[in-house]
Amino acid sequence: MCGILAVLGCADVSLAKRARIIELSRRLRHRGPDWSGIHCFQDCYLAHQRLAIMDPASGDQPLYNEDKTVVVTVNGEIYNHEELKAKLQSHKFRTGSDCEVIAHLYEEHGEEFVDMLDGMFSFVLLDTRDKSFIAARDAIGITPLYLGWGLDGSVWFSSEMKALSDDCERFISFPPGHIYSSKAGGLRRWYNPPWYSESIPSTPYDPLALREAFEKAVIKRLMTDVPFGVLLSGGLDSSLVAAVASRHLAETKVAKQWGSQLHTFCIGLEGSPDLRAAKEVADYLGTLHHEFHFTVQEGIDALEEVIYHTETYDVTTIRASTPMFLMSRKIKSLGVKMVLSGEGSDEIFGGYLYFHKAPNKEEFHRETCRKIKALHLYDCLRANKATSAWGVEARVPFLDKSFINLAMDLDPEWKMVKRDLGRIEKWVIRNAFDDDKQPYLPKHILYRQKEQFSDGVGYSWIDGLKDYASQHVSDAMLMNASFVYPENTPTTKEGYFYRTIFEKFFPKNAARSTVPGGPSVACSTAKAVEWDAAWSKNLDPSGRAALGVHDAAYEDAPEKTTVPANPIAANGFAVTGAVEFTAASPASA
Repeated sequence: MCGILAVLGCADVSLAKRARIIELSRRLRHRGPDWSGIHCFQDCYLAHQRLAIMDPASGDQPLYNEDKTVVVTVNGEIYNHEELKAKLQSHKFRTGSDCEVIAHLYEEHGEEFVDMLDGMFSFVLLDTRDKSFIAARDAIGITPLYLGWGLDGSVWFSSEMKALSDDCERFISFPPGHIYSSKAGGLRRWYNPPWYSESIPSTPYDPLALREAFEKAVIKRLMTDVPFGVLLSGGLDSSLVAAVASRHLAETKVAKQWGSQLHTFCIGLEGSPDLRAAKEVADYLGTLHHEFHFTVQEGIDALEEVIYHTETYDVTTIRASTPMFLMSRKIKSLGVKMVLSGEGSDEIFGGYLYFHKAPNKEEFHRETCRKIKALHLYDCLRANKATSAWGVEARVPFLDKSFINLAMDLDPEWKMVKRDLGRIEKWVIRNAFDDDKQPYLPKHILYRQKEQFSDGVGYSWIDGLKDYASQHVSDAMLMNASFVYPENTPTTKEGYFYRTIFEKFFPKNAARSTVPGGPSVACSTAKAVEWDAAWSKNLDPSGRAALGVHDAAYEDAPEKTTVPANPIAANGFAVTGAVEFTAASPASA
């Protein structure tokens, strides 16, 4: 991941303003520690902090067309850049960067080229010939981007809020799948797949087509000129990513440069069963496995940094981000700059516990649509910013544009839990990779059900967070929370504690409005709360109410601790999803 900052239409064009832009851009240097660049044209500034993944020697940014009249600063990866370059043979490319293709596509197609890009990206492009500009964000919002407005009429774009929050009167999270055009005077959606309208699809289930699409999604993300690995928790999603990457690594360009043995990474508290699960998968696949440990105190000590980097006060996101933040530092110390992770599977296939109570396939499908649309506020934000804090790039194969379109075009009847037919959650993807002749994973791992009472990080980690927050937030403070924080009022001492840290770094109203809120059960959207009348009386983001079994489990085993929103889950390190935890590390899916 890189860091981009663009300021267009400044009233001030002095050297002091340039110095200010450079100063603000440095706030993003953790995202791109390898090089810094800036292009100034009259009252427009495009700055870049580079993390060199592709073409480390010559791919510095900003990037240009042949005569430098088109300037672009990009954060992300364009996986189909070679295919696009082949269609632009009349153009001269200056670098080996996959992102340079954006400038030339603009020359050929104007503003209508964004849907040609296959990748994760946020970019700002300036056409100096008429001083027009565009900015765009990838389909799902894997890469972060913020849009702000200054009192002097300037328009700002930044990879993170911290680079524009001081200088903008108002700012928002740039919506995924959208483009901002100065000519059109605002935002419009460029990503318009059939599932976005939430209409109910009817395509029959084709397991081989689903498998092939996912394999392609993983293989294209092996595009790198630097060492990489896979985040592996031992759960279904991260195990599938690792299995496919391991199977196809030898045939890729990167294997010739860095070797054909896949590196995998896992983190947890000492003695976690999930660490053992990850090691079991790693041993089966023959990966070079790296196991990291952290303590509850180390996690608590990192909270302020985690909140500063993730730019959120959402409780479940902070809980989940902290181990990932600590792990990313360890990964970077090994010289690894890029990792593959398993975010997105639970949203696409309805893997969360509350989906068991979907009343019909129509509601099931609409909820998966809503979950995917919100990923940029939760899992994508966490996965990107927790890793980028240490200059590591996370790639997410499940959120491949083509794979999502195929999976979301599937008749949702196939995704629903049908115990009488032997279908557990995410059965369609499990079954797609069930190959007896050339198995990807052992069957007990492939069909391991999503854990409800796993010995994950909760018992020590979550209780430690709650106890620590209780020492810093009094009953009176929580009682008056609605007066102090009328917007997204915290309802727990833990939430109040995180909010105070967030407000210290980001005190403006616009900043707190970038964080979502609303009722939730087991990480559901507010709409899904309606599926069970009991949920509205017990709005808990954890899984305790999801299936109507958790309250009984508490009575039988009071020592168990419920963790709102799966602090660390199937993708390898932290997604939302409800589980209950009692000891350490990532919960298996």
